[in-house]
Amino acid sequence: MATRNASSAAGRRTLALRRALGPALPDRPFAVAFWDGGTLPATREPVATFAVRSSAAIAHLLRAPGQLGLVRAYVSGGLDVDDLDAVMELLDTWKPPTIGPVERVRLGLAAARAAGVQAPATPQVELRPRGPRHSPARDARAVRHHYDVSNDFFALFLDASMTYSCGIFSEGARTLEEAQAAKRALICTKLRLGQDDRVLDVGCGWGSFAVQAATEHGAQVTGITLSAPQAEVARARAEAAGVADRVDIRVADYRDLAGERFDAIASIGMVEHVGEPRADEYALRLAALLRPGGRLLNHGIARLRHTRAAPGPFSERYVFPDAVPLHLSRVLLALERAGFETHHVEGFAPDYAETLRHWAERLDARRDEAERLAGAERVRVWRLYLRAARNGFQNGFTSIYQVRSSLRS
Repeated sequence: MATRNASSAAGRRTLALRRALGPALPDRPFAVAFWDGGTLPATREPVATFAVRSSAAIAHLLRAPGQLGLVRAYVSGGLDVDDLDAVMELLDTWKPPTIGPVERVRLGLAAARAAGVQAPATPQVELRPRGPRHSPARDARAVRHHYDVSNDFFALFLDASMTYSCGIFSEGARTLEEAQAAKRALICTKLRLGQDDRVLDVGCGWGSFAVQAATEHGAQVTGITLSAPQAEVARARAEAAGVADRVDIRVADYRDLAGERFDAIASIGMVEHVGEPRADEYALRLAALLRPGGRLLNHGIARLRHTRAAPGPFSERYVFPDAVPLHLSRVLLALERAGFETHHVEGFAPDYAETLRHWAERLDARRDEAERLAGAERVRVWRLYLRAARNGFQNGFTSIYQVRSSLRS
């Protein structure tokens, strides 16, 4: 009897919420299914169904209205969706209506009754970095939050070389492996790498570029990363390729290097972590590491719209803490101020969208193993992140550019 009464009470709470949601969202190309079996149907052909699996999901939205609460509900598993790709399309095509003050009060009261009184726990994989923004210590913590998940986890969806940046499909590559090899070859060509050139690989990841530059061009490569697990794999790959004597992998911040000079620098997918206030420092530090006439290839994601806000709390707390793609114009300005002359700029937005499609499909195909390695929360973050990033390249929010420059003599 007590169980039946509790079930009935829960049904009454969600019924009130559904009745309040209907008028607040009169145009709904989606359905919402609640944990008690109640459903808010779509008002037109639905593209997706959101499943509210527990009252904790509603509590997250009440405690942190907006993107943060929505993401917490999703990452914790309290909110799910049957088709993430459809949701990405929905974000571009559906605009939520303005909710008036009376409706907001009615909706809030109904949501509070449905949520109950228990405060939900914040997902374990959420990070709020402490300390001065973009200090070396805080940057190291933020980078490790993303990369120190598990080397085996990244191997589930990256290509065999473990290259974690945009592949190039537009030159005829048919597989992810071919696209990544084409990207690395293009960077080597743009840097005009030659025998015994001293090369710095900033943000070297698992060492794919460093190994290719050493094996195919005879370069002496120093690779730096803030992730010790990455560095361990990179050293092993150099050893396996027979170029351990030509590849030096260090766990270091680019600001730690001093008193060394290089003929060329490749910065691949690292500038996004620098931050706008430190863009000039970044360029000056790289300039100080190059000999006069030395070459730089800066490969990084850029925001295209100056009127759009920076990435929100999903990226800030779950994916790339403190990382904000700069506008291309800001990168070029920093390089010019540091004494670089830019010779060539090339964009690859469609290539990155295709790269992300491959990554998302590979991760989905091995989802069970991914959850075993990284946990269900982390996998939900990655499945959403890979699709949201792809959507950004497709809808013109972001692009990716290779900027080839040389240090003026």
